[in-house]
Amino acid sequence: MQTQFSFEPDPQGQSPIDTKVNDTIAFYTNPLQRLSNLGSDALTAIDALTLLLDTSDPILAASLLAEFGSLTGLARATLANLRRVLPETKAARLVAALRLATLACKENLIEEPFDTPKRVYDAFGPEMRAFDREVLGVVLLNTRFRLIKFEAISQGIVNEALAHPREILKPAIIHSAYAFVLVHNHPTGDPTASEADLRMTRTISAAANVMHMQMLDHVIIGTPADGRPGYFSFKEAGLL
Repeated sequence: MQTQFSFEPDPQGQSPIDTKVNDTIAFYTNPLQRLSNLGSDALTAIDALTLLLDTSDPILAASLLAEFGSLTGLARATLANLRRVLPETKAARLVAALRLATLACKENLIEEPFDTPKRVYDAFGPEMRAFDREVLGVVLLNTRFRLIKFEAISQGIVNEALAHPREILKPAIIHSAYAFVLVHNHPTGDPTASEADLRMTRTISAAANVMHMQMLDHVIIGTPADGRPGYFSFKEAGLL
């Protein structure tokens, strides 16, 4: 008697092996499934953008990163920039999400004393790296070196003319700050201080001494690269 072996597919039209293969493919291509199973650490930048833009196609997220060069470049994009490549609702959602990420990072950090340049960098670096031009600001502190307020002084190319001591010390006086830290960014990502930065720092420090105010530091914000920290501290460098 001849035995017949059936190799017919299951009633669903797929063998158990086919089902397992398809489930595996879905796991690696579906960011929502990985988020549910493994948590947010399992998401790549493209995964996160794909979910945020509410699309099943990762090509749109990859195209955005290619268009703006990096996540930092994307964070610098304005709503008008994004509307050239995205519908208005998706563009607005992306701007809002990136802004929330910056605010959440700062909120977690400002509760501790600003007693090191690393603390200043950690709190204000994400926000200042997002600017596509130089921004000069002052971090106002109380007697416990906790944040009173961050106030932007000028935007554009930071130089001695824009960084007049009067403009920097005025908010410190208005808010009765005990001390302050001068902060500005280098959009190129290289935080190395220039001669103009050094002259400005010495001028502001001398003015603060006359007013009996503590200028704790001047921190230049950049981007970490090749073992170099993402900031330059005049105090750490012995220049203040």
